[in-house]
Parts: sequence; C-alpha cells; structure tokens
Amino acid sequence: MNKKFSILLLAAGISFVALPSCSGSGGGDPVPAEENLVITTSPAINGQQESVAPGPNFPLTVTVTSKMPPQGVKIEVSARPDGSGTTAFFTDTKTTSGATTSFTITNTPQLTVSRVTVTVTSVSKATNTKTGFYLYSRK
Repeated sequence: MNKKFSILLLAAGISFVALPSCSGSGGGDPVPAEENLVITTSPAINGQQESVAPGPNFPLTVTVTSKMPPQGVKIEVSARPDGSGTTAFFTDTKTTSGATTSFTITNTPQLTVSRVTVTVTSVSKATNTKTGFYLYSRK
C-alpha cells in the first residue's frame, strides 16, 4: 500500500510540474497587425505646384484617415527652396495620437519655388510610413 501511495504521489508531482507547460497558448495573445497608414493633407502632397500666395505664413493640415496606430504617429514637415543641396528654412516634428495635426510654415523666401515634404511614420512600427511633397511660392 505504501508503494502505491508513493507512485501516486510521484505521478501527482510530475503532473503538477508538467501540465502548466502544456497550455498551448504560446505565451499570450498575438499582437494584431497594424493597418497601413492612409493620410490626407491640405494642400495635398501629390507633387503639384500650388498657386503663388502672398504669405508670409502658409498653413498645412495633416489628417490620418486610417486607424491610428496604437502608439500614435510622428509627423515630420520640412520646407526648402526646390532644388538639390538646399537647406531647409522650416522644419517641425510632432508626435500625436490625434487624427488631425496643423502646422504653419514660416520664413518662406519671396519669389522662390519651395518644396514642402511631409513624412508620417507610425511610432509603433517604423516601416509603416507615408511621404509626399508639394511645391509653393510666396509673392
């Protein structure tokens, strides 16, 4: 009888140690896939030339129309005279979880075609990004 009790106790001990590792869950819930970013801007960032405007300030609105990533997005805006090797006269970066973010581009040189580049990147997934530009000029 004592031998049967010892075997039963040993089997219970092994089960107590082995069963939790057989849960099959793989360590928790998988992280859901993040939607690709979809954005709209005003003015649109599709490479077009905007009409000449008096300035001196130029508004820009960036709206995330896809589902917002869990940690939000980083929006980078830069404006520089159009052409290679030019230095930006305006840069701004904002991290947000809000759908719409506003910027005001300042210091635009007169009578110069300038390029505004907008890059929106998911904070939680750096490969989830959208970039575009438009051209404008100040009278």
